[in-house]
Amino acid sequence: MSNKRIETLAARLVEPNNPRNRAQDSDDDDDEALFAELEAEIENDGSYAMREQGLEVLKREMERMQALKQNQHGSYTEIFDEKEVIRVTAQEPKSVVHFYHSNFKRCEIMDKHLALLATKYFNTRFIRVFVENVPWLVEKLAIKVLPCVICFLNGTTKDRVVGFEELGNNDAFTTAVLELRLSVSGVLQKQQPSGVNDIYNVSSSSAIRTKRKEQDDDRDIFDLDD
Repeated sequence: MSNKRIETLAARLVEPNNPRNRAQDSDDDDDEALFAELEAEIENDGSYAMREQGLEVLKREMERMQALKQNQHGSYTEIFDEKEVIRVTAQEPKSVVHFYHSNFKRCEIMDKHLALLATKYFNTRFIRVFVENVPWLVEKLAIKVLPCVICFLNGTTKDRVVGFEELGNNDAFTTAVLELRLSVSGVLQKQQPSGVNDIYNVSSSSAIRTKRKEQDDDRDIFDLDD
């Protein structure tokens, strides 16, 4: 059994739970059952050396992925404390922060797409922060227009997406369009960690062909100075 196959099996243990299929209270039992299944697959390998190697790789991969999971990787979470936002962005190698306001529809649209990307790019931390909770950061980062998504690499601001202009200036843009745009900054790791299957296929051509709806788009911008 190849290391790639083993890593793929390990990734199944920490894939985000499907709320339709798994109850939160039974997660631990389900994880134990899945671990036993993966261990059995490795034990069935004909080579003793490969079995030992496989179990060791599985253990390391599980420990790594579980550590990420405990730090909220794989989910899109909200942070309310300004100091905590600073700490997370400083310590995480890759993080994406959505500065939002609850009264703006386009921020809700951005939330929907970032929540999907969070489950796909497990090595990147995705968070949202209410601008009124982080006044110092809003001023420090010169955030004027919402939604504002800022990419951090090793504690340094690398890139930002302001409004929807770079996303086709269209409320109906696809998650793939946002994914393509964020990938430019390097905050999204192209290779899926541990061989986790894609949630959806990304098509550059379809992103480029995204239709633009000009009517009212220019006026649909939330300005913090207003």
